[in-house]
Amino acid sequence: MIPGTIILLNGTSSSGKTSIVRALQDSLEEPFLDAGIDKFIWMLPHRYLDRPLWDEVLGLATEAGPVGHRLIAGMHHTIATLSRAGNHIVADHVLVEKSWLRECAELFSVLPALFVGVRCPLEVLEQREAARRDRTLGQARAQYPLVHAHGIYDLEVDTSKLTAEECAAQIKERLEHGAAPGAFRCLAQIL
Repeated sequence: MIPGTIILLNGTSSSGKTSIVRALQDSLEEPFLDAGIDKFIWMLPHRYLDRPLWDEVLGLATEAGPVGHRLIAGMHHTIATLSRAGNHIVADHVLVEKSWLRECAELFSVLPALFVGVRCPLEVLEQREAARRDRTLGQARAQYPLVHAHGIYDLEVDTSKLTAEECAAQIKERLEHGAAPGAFRCLAQIL
């Protein structure tokens, strides 16, 4: 079976990843399954979404607890399994832990996986975070120095300059007319 394409979007909270996922699903001809981080977090029992149990999941969203590490590993393996079964996947992620990036590189380096950095200046992230009622203030600032620390992507988009639809169009163009993705293969060799 031919593996399905993976598009993994990595960026901080409030960077616009979810909007790009929706725009990609609307614009890509083939169906792409949304297997992003929030889908997995919402699988948890409701009691885990509040403190003190939240600290066992993702703490302050910069370091995971034991439940969080298992959950994220399950997400990574699920994405790889879906791809190997021929499904196309788009997933948003917040790669704050180096072990998560290493696992993605190991699993996705042998699959058709496009790694996209979703960037946005910190000032804009904090404005968005304050305007949204479903975000923990300070999350974007805490994640900002961690999420892009590895510095290797197949493509980067800036949501302070482009709409979600424009970002999706760039990603679609890269998929259809760009060189084969190689970021995860490169990362697998250096991590």
